[in-house]
Amino acid sequence: MMNAITVKNLTKYYKKTPAVNGISFTVAQGEFFAFLGENGAGKSTTINMISTILEKTGGEISVFGNMIGKDDDAVRADIGIVFQNSVLDSKLTVKENLYTRASYYGFSGREIKKRIDELRENFELDPIWNRNYEKLSGGQRRRVDIARALIHRPKILILDEPTTGLDPNTRKLVWDHIETLRKTQELTIFLTTHYMEETADADHVVILDKGNIIADGTPAQLKSAYAKSRLIWYEPQTAENDMLLEGFEYTYQADHYNLFFQGTITEFLYANRSRITDYEVIKGSMDDVFLNLCTATSSSIKT
Repeated sequence: MMNAITVKNLTKYYKKTPAVNGISFTVAQGEFFAFLGENGAGKSTTINMISTILEKTGGEISVFGNMIGKDDDAVRADIGIVFQNSVLDSKLTVKENLYTRASYYGFSGREIKKRIDELRENFELDPIWNRNYEKLSGGQRRRVDIARALIHRPKILILDEPTTGLDPNTRKLVWDHIETLRKTQELTIFLTTHYMEETADADHVVILDKGNIIADGTPAQLKSAYAKSRLIWYEPQTAENDMLLEGFEYTYQADHYNLFFQGTITEFLYANRSRITDYEVIKGSMDDVFLNLCTATSSSIKT
């Protein structure tokens, strides 16, 4: 499978300050790629360079083999982008906004109508079709924003923090639409987000901090390496039990032990299967990964 995006030694300087500092990564065709980092980490700067909005200082970017700086028109044809702040006209209706945007791509009138009708149906826009964009709810606006980004049938959909400010139910609805698109149209999804749970189903995660990549892998790989799982053992605290747990990281609380493991718990449970019978396992999360990595990075800088 070919790469949708290949980034090599990418840099962006503002005067003498690096916003992106020699990063390299790939995004495979059809995968769900998540790009994580705090505000100022360089996420938006990177996607603006990938989408040809911002000129790079150094390095290489290719999109389906087309080089940025050389084949920019071909790159733009393959990318649809949903920005943090909408680029649609608040005074126009949903219909007017989408037809206006479609006219930019040189489609014939018949092609425009066919494409807009598809998006209208796929994103369930009928109830808001003649409503002004400024009158829509946050979730409705996001659906229209995504529809706008897909008008020219791009191969890659870039989502720059698409659910920021939305309530949990609306965020779920937006993600249901995105997941349906991914499955039915085989889109490559490139996501930046502050919501760690949105990366749980990602195929590939890259974590950025101060313009540098500090972690790269699948969610399972990152959780195994950077997040501790917790074993809750429901058992009275006794000297014998404390002796069993000697050398492990644990606490006792009310009626149970909390044991913390980096990596798998299976070996410990199997070795003590005759004694540990009432328990539950809480696996480390992407929130834990992100917090542990960023804390470790900050500590290393201070020292």
